[in-house]
Amino acid sequence: SRSFKVILLSNFRITASPFSLMADVSKKRVCVIGAGPSGCSALRAFQTAKSKGAEIPEVVCYEKQAVPSGLWNFTWRTGLDGKGEPIHGSQYRHLWSNGPKECLEFADYTFKEHFGVDIPSYPPREVLIDYINGRLDKAGVRKWVCFNTAVKECSYDESIAKFRVRVQDQLTDKSSEECFDYVLCCSGHFSTPNVPEFEGLHSFTGRVLHSHDYRNAEEFKGQNVLIIGTSYSAEDIASQCYKFGAKSLTLSWRTNPMSFHWPQNFKTVPLLQRVNGRTCTFKDGQTAEIDAIIMCTGYLHHFPFMRDDLKLKTANRLWIDSLYEGLVWPSNPRLFYIGMQDQWLTFNMFDAQAWWVRDVILGRISLPDRATMDKEWKKWREAEDGLDGSDESCIRFQADYTKRLIKKTDYPDFDMEGVVQTFMDWEHNKHDNIMTFRDKSHKSVMDGSVAPVHHTPWLTAFDDSIDCFVHQKKPVQNAGYTAGS
Repeated sequence: SRSFKVILLSNFRITASPFSLMADVSKKRVCVIGAGPSGCSALRAFQTAKSKGAEIPEVVCYEKQAVPSGLWNFTWRTGLDGKGEPIHGSQYRHLWSNGPKECLEFADYTFKEHFGVDIPSYPPREVLIDYINGRLDKAGVRKWVCFNTAVKECSYDESIAKFRVRVQDQLTDKSSEECFDYVLCCSGHFSTPNVPEFEGLHSFTGRVLHSHDYRNAEEFKGQNVLIIGTSYSAEDIASQCYKFGAKSLTLSWRTNPMSFHWPQNFKTVPLLQRVNGRTCTFKDGQTAEIDAIIMCTGYLHHFPFMRDDLKLKTANRLWIDSLYEGLVWPSNPRLFYIGMQDQWLTFNMFDAQAWWVRDVILGRISLPDRATMDKEWKKWREAEDGLDGSDESCIRFQADYTKRLIKKTDYPDFDMEGVVQTFMDWEHNKHDNIMTFRDKSHKSVMDGSVAPVHHTPWLTAFDDSIDCFVHQKKPVQNAGYTAGS
């Protein structure tokens, strides 16, 4: 007879069998929270297994927006949506990828397969979301997604050894509850702003906003703009404001300044200390007259729908708190968090994670006991702490992590060192000229194709459409902006 083993998990008890899991997998239910990039990776992972003849569980994905692709959707709204839900996305008009598409390309669905032609290396948002949705449609898994459905609570019921997930239909305002054997939290961590306080900010008579609510660079044409922070959003929003005619950009840093060669109307200053009317005073005593303050100060990992005993609490870092292999909630290893790391790699790392989680659920990968999980987690946290802080060391750490996951699954392998070298070229190009790095071309490690150079330099390219970018149809005229004017 087949033996069962009992796994004791803190205050609850789950019965599991490595043998019966495969036999009964089709009777299991998996909840995927969120149909953004990481949630779409999870759906694709299960669909791929099914297409190869494997039995898979029932997969149900809840997405509070009306469409997939999560934060890649643009909305003019800020604050709350029409149903009182917090706005999830942080997209803004004219956003182009700030990293090479060759570093995020899906290994099983290339840009060339999707568009039918080679395209430049730094696509606008409209192009990227079309690519994400294209793979989702090819997989035929939209039918697994319950759109306009917000997850309100996720808890674990010890008495039935299942998760209870309570959701609200945003169209009918009706609530319902379903039970699941596994939960994959794929809701992302770029939707709840981290907003610092500064002395006298209440007296500021201009516009104050977090980058989460930034929507349009045209708003700041002719203005003196203060950017607080040194993140990707800080460098990109500063560049956008310059492109669309901001009068001046003042960049305020807390730990270290961004070390780019900025245009002449940029100024780098230490952290803002206080505000009096339109006058901003910085840590070194410098002052500046400012029209708008944009806080690019990061985001919080925030999961209000998770019960406390299931809720991930972590800073944004490469090896996040608690999770075994960056994925498994150790006190209940039927709960997984995908895509929660500080990110260099994105789409293909989410794929690697999703394939690995899928194979745990399908019984192809066995999880160790809690003590071993904790020991492994500590080993990798110490490895992260031992990094020298350079971009290359961080990129290689995450690339090695992703490669380690891929080796345990049937996700298509690819030249990870090639991806790392593309990142290094990208870093070099940014430091050479932060305003022209998007005009460079890179080679795909997936199909070997070399991206063409876009017909118009990014700084003077104002048409973000698929027709203009993919099909190389030049606009009749530009939008009438002069960078830095």
